[in-house]
Amino acid sequence: MSPPPREWRQGEVVRPYGDRRDDGVVQLSFVLPVPPGERAREAAAQLARRMGLEQVHVAHMEAAAERYTFFVVYGQTAIAVDWSTIDVPEVVRRKKGFDELNAWALREVGRRIVVLGACTGSDAHAVGIDAIMNMKGYAGDYGLERYPCFAATNLGAQVENARLARLCQERHADAVLVSQVVTQRDVHKENARQLLRELEALGVRDRITAILGGPRIDHRLARELGYDAGFGPGTKPSDVASFVVGAVLRRMGKETT
Repeated sequence: MSPPPREWRQGEVVRPYGDRRDDGVVQLSFVLPVPPGERAREAAAQLARRMGLEQVHVAHMEAAAERYTFFVVYGQTAIAVDWSTIDVPEVVRRKKGFDELNAWALREVGRRIVVLGACTGSDAHAVGIDAIMNMKGYAGDYGLERYPCFAATNLGAQVENARLARLCQERHADAVLVSQVVTQRDVHKENARQLLRELEALGVRDRITAILGGPRIDHRLARELGYDAGFGPGTKPSDVASFVVGAVLRRMGKETT
């Protein structure tokens, strides 16, 4: 077992970590439209080498479907990045415990915060929005419906953008949570933008905190699409709860210490 990495220094390069620090070992997986066999194994190895990997080893090969094969390949790369030059937008939130956040929000806002959540358009993958919104949450982290400071409603899957926007207007929503699974040809991006256009057409976009989430969503992409924040894999309901409370207070002109 290798020792844990030392603290990063400014200007220090970062390389992939496999068996030991800076060895450049990476693991990748992919599917090729060929039947399994030694020719398929060699095709996978050559593909990895053409990607620039050295010391390539095809660790796993299995049939994925008729005439399709799944591979797990190991290799070594000399590519590195300078840690000190990496600058990406991140969601800024000050997390408080469940009881503390509820007491703080109810005291400072003076009412329950209205939150609507849904998978929009043709998206039927409700697992993510359920984990964030439903009372039980997941991994011991309560969902937003459990918070006394929220009037949270999970509208489920395949909610049309126009309907969601109207509900936001009718219920005077403070925040709307949209869950999107990546689809072919970036349909999810256009669908996400459509909700914002619907909110703008109703004249309520400026008073609603719009949050986008999903397995391939991050804060940068969400901001590029016009949302106030983006949450990706590993997000807990408490992360979203803390952000929403802070956003509502900022809209009220209050500090979020």
